[in-house]
Amino acid sequence: MSWKSPGGAVLALVACSAIAATEPYPSTYRAKPGAPVLIRNATVLDGTGRRLDGADVLIRDGRIVGIGPGLERGDATEIDAQGRWVTPGLIDVHSHLGVYASPGVDATQDGNEATDPVTAGVWAEHSVWPQDPGFATALAGGVTTLQILPGSANLIGGRGVTLRNVPATTYQAMKFPEAPQGLKMACGENPKRVYGERDRAPSTRMGNVAGYRQAFADAQDYAQQWDKYQAELTAYEKKKGKDKDPAERPSPPKRDLRLDTLVAAMQGKVQVHIHCYRADEMAVMLDLAKEYGFKVAAFHHGVEAYKIADRLAQEGVCGALWADWWGFKLEAYDGIWENLAFVDAPPNGCAIVHSDSEEGIQRLNQEAAKAMSRGQRAGLDIPPERAIRWITSNAAKSLGIADRVGTLEPGKIADIVVWNRDPFSVYALPDLVYIDGALAFDRNHPPATPRSDFLLGQPGAAR
Repeated sequence: MSWKSPGGAVLALVACSAIAATEPYPSTYRAKPGAPVLIRNATVLDGTGRRLDGADVLIRDGRIVGIGPGLERGDATEIDAQGRWVTPGLIDVHSHLGVYASPGVDATQDGNEATDPVTAGVWAEHSVWPQDPGFATALAGGVTTLQILPGSANLIGGRGVTLRNVPATTYQAMKFPEAPQGLKMACGENPKRVYGERDRAPSTRMGNVAGYRQAFADAQDYAQQWDKYQAELTAYEKKKGKDKDPAERPSPPKRDLRLDTLVAAMQGKVQVHIHCYRADEMAVMLDLAKEYGFKVAAFHHGVEAYKIADRLAQEGVCGALWADWWGFKLEAYDGIWENLAFVDAPPNGCAIVHSDSEEGIQRLNQEAAKAMSRGQRAGLDIPPERAIRWITSNAAKSLGIADRVGTLEPGKIADIVVWNRDPFSVYALPDLVYIDGALAFDRNHPPATPRSDFLLGQPGAAR
């Protein structure tokens, strides 16, 4: 695979493909088998922008096989959903569950490898503790898929992982099969504060940008080294007889895990997610992406994203945002209630509600409701069928898994939430949650609710 830099140089980015032909920590996730289910006569928000009243959803073999009124039941178990609403499973694109696990003591704080401004070689999945009780409480809020990211102490903090929200002993058993990894980057105050306080670079925003540029410039050079090696190896393999001296066989470059990650980002094999608050810094990061040939999947937090909403839409970049969380530091000061709605408003706008919180992940629907209400007050037309995309299909798009989850369509994975009422009501609760068509949570049947082994025997754990 090759790419052309803005300066015209062609680099055959063979590093990742040559080195990582076999995934070293593969997913061992296996969908739990589920019986056929027909959810009857619900209000369905399918995640594509449609609302279907009095509709049925048929699940079979872990997939959605039908959606619409009057579906044939066949051998499926029927659930009467009169008065209830059905949506795709919720997706949180910014979580630290498992890497900042509960209980919140030093022993469970594994989200920031704050030892160097660029730690692109670390993988958040290697810190995930599957027994974090937060996974179960997120499931009770309807979250079926979530991206676990490193923290934001560093310019480039490492790779994120997308998980299925199922009980497991190992993180590999939660790992979303074939989902691309994420790359966590951070701009602004966090990295310059962390390293400036240690009398190290970066200590300024210009130091931040120089750090990104140097890291990606090193990755370009690394790719060129692998390109040169591959060309020399090909030429050597073509030799025959006495001309093929084993002593002349070229040696590969030294493996660099940091640069492997950055090359993968430039190849588009890793989804780039950037913690960034200010509009001017987001614009700089977009220019950085053009300079080094990578694509920004989403800006996270983005308190000032409303100021560049049109540019984000034009460049196909999502804004993963809070409904009303700002003002806690200077770069987060210039927030407005309508931020998320304004990012969603342009043609091709991609707004996402994210949590960055073990508590907020339990009520993504309410956070979306707040943003929807504020947008409506500003004169924008935001019906429920549009707003549901902020916590389903748009999130799936930014994670590179929209072909499988995020919408209720025939053939898609049956990740489904049955709500007791309109999910944008403050009183809304998930009654049932299905993952891969199998019942994962039943509010009215506690034995079906998973519990962390860590909580066994703890007072109140059975409630």
